[in-house]
Amino acid sequence: MAPEGAGTPRSVCFTMHGIAVSGGIAIGHAHLFLGMSTEVDHYAIPPHDVGREQRRYDRAVKEVRDELKELAESVRHSTAAELAPFVNVHLMLLEDAAFAEAPREIIAEQRCNAEWALRTQLDELTAQFDDIEDEYLRERETDVRQVAERVLTALAGSKRRLAMKPTRQDTDMILVARDLSPADVILFREHPFAAFVTDMGGATSHTAIIARSLAIPAIVALHHSRTLIREDELVIVDGTQGVLIVNPDRAVLAEYRLRQNQARLEREKLKRLKTAPAATLDGTVVQLQANIELPSDLDAVRASGAAGIGLFRSEFLFMNRRDMPDEDEQYEAYREVVEGMKGKPVTIRTLDLGADKALDGQESMAENPALGLRAIRYCLSEPQLFNTQLRAILRASRHGKAMILIPMLSSYAELNQAVAAVERAKEELKTEGVKFDAFVPLGGMIEIPAAAIALPMFIRKLDFLSIGTNDLIQYTLAIDRADDAVAHLYDPLHPAVLSLISGVIRMAHQAEKPVAVCGEMAGDVRLTRLLLGMGLRHFSMHPASLLEVKQRVLSTSLPDVAPLVARIMKADDPEKMVSLVDKLNA
Repeated sequence: MAPEGAGTPRSVCFTMHGIAVSGGIAIGHAHLFLGMSTEVDHYAIPPHDVGREQRRYDRAVKEVRDELKELAESVRHSTAAELAPFVNVHLMLLEDAAFAEAPREIIAEQRCNAEWALRTQLDELTAQFDDIEDEYLRERETDVRQVAERVLTALAGSKRRLAMKPTRQDTDMILVARDLSPADVILFREHPFAAFVTDMGGATSHTAIIARSLAIPAIVALHHSRTLIREDELVIVDGTQGVLIVNPDRAVLAEYRLRQNQARLEREKLKRLKTAPAATLDGTVVQLQANIELPSDLDAVRASGAAGIGLFRSEFLFMNRRDMPDEDEQYEAYREVVEGMKGKPVTIRTLDLGADKALDGQESMAENPALGLRAIRYCLSEPQLFNTQLRAILRASRHGKAMILIPMLSSYAELNQAVAAVERAKEELKTEGVKFDAFVPLGGMIEIPAAAIALPMFIRKLDFLSIGTNDLIQYTLAIDRADDAVAHLYDPLHPAVLSLISGVIRMAHQAEKPVAVCGEMAGDVRLTRLLLGMGLRHFSMHPASLLEVKQRVLSTSLPDVAPLVARIMKADDPEKMVSLVDKLNA
């Protein structure tokens, strides 16, 4: 999006808007990080130089591999240890034939320079991402580009480094980049930066995940920040609203410094709530759990005082690799999390991938992947893969309280097959004499309207339910959240959405089955009282949101909010509904 005031003199304040991925406010001077352009020269080489050009490419790949290994090892036992898995993902990509072999073949076939061969291969790889529906998988294109850029840098005879100036004494540094890789973050982790903004990236990109893990404000998808902002310009990063302000005037600067101080005081106050029981003013106990993607997220979970892990997205173990993680590798990852929670529940969602992204990296061009072979449908079509994951989860269950969550249920046949698969895995382990918890709870994600409407046929065979509001809203409103053209229509307060969520909560209570919300709605403090008024007692969210939601729970009286929630559920005027929600939070 073009900035307001583009083309104005630099002394004039202007703003840019992007995707907010890590909350908070940072004020400081911009430091520009250009990185490496993927635009390269193209020239032919004689036949007798093909071997030499291939060896030059091999040396560049080896140099990048050695550099990444060094970076990963340098942080493995440091405070930045959570970054090592991201660097390892880039290492795995580098070992893939798409990088290790394909460019060498292009050099031989086209008799071109190594840079052009890699650029050609990169274009072919990234073109395949255009038809990927799944947001997380689509954003893995960033990792592919970042690895290619590092190899291009090595081919150019230089290393990717961040040129730093002497540390400022009176302010912090704001990093402005076209894109940042996990390895880039490691390179400047010792320098005092208060926030970063990038032109590329999305809400589930590795850059966003890293920003949240470092607990610093960050904005991505600004598109033009790297070209419009100059070195050392004063900028304000509002990581909560996704707003970047360049050259703020005195009044704006004073306002944001005040907000920054208020936010700092609020964070300190919230920390005191870590050990406080989550209960409403009238004594109703509420379970606040955390969503995680990596075992390294455990520190953030503990810091939040979460009552457990309500959603462990297991997809990360399968990302960006040609080989599948075997049973032992998965078991170790699940065991680390289950043990780390020391008896608190850990809900592990089974693999949520789609046919648009096969595990060996070969793309399947489905007409509409969101409505195709994904999540449990995909797992049931790959019984050996599913069995391996179920065995690994069951083995980990003996180390604590593990729970299995099946995503995207839509039919009774799927549920029966999933239940049978779990029982089959249990029987195999019993026969082999492998210990596990025979009573591991089995739950289902309600994220398709059909499942919400026909809930009674699912609830009989499930031990618990989890409402995935992100997909439920998307499917109910026929809106792709990743599509800029319609993303503004994504509305958690749409009457149809609220009716479905309320109905699921009500039917779960009638069947005496626990029900949680694990989508973005659970971490939106503006909706906490609304969900409580619907009867929700289990929330699962990003750890960074948990204490703020707990504060709202502690200040809520259910008898007081019930009448307002009832009025909201009956409202059919959007403006009136928003007004009532505001009143609910007053």
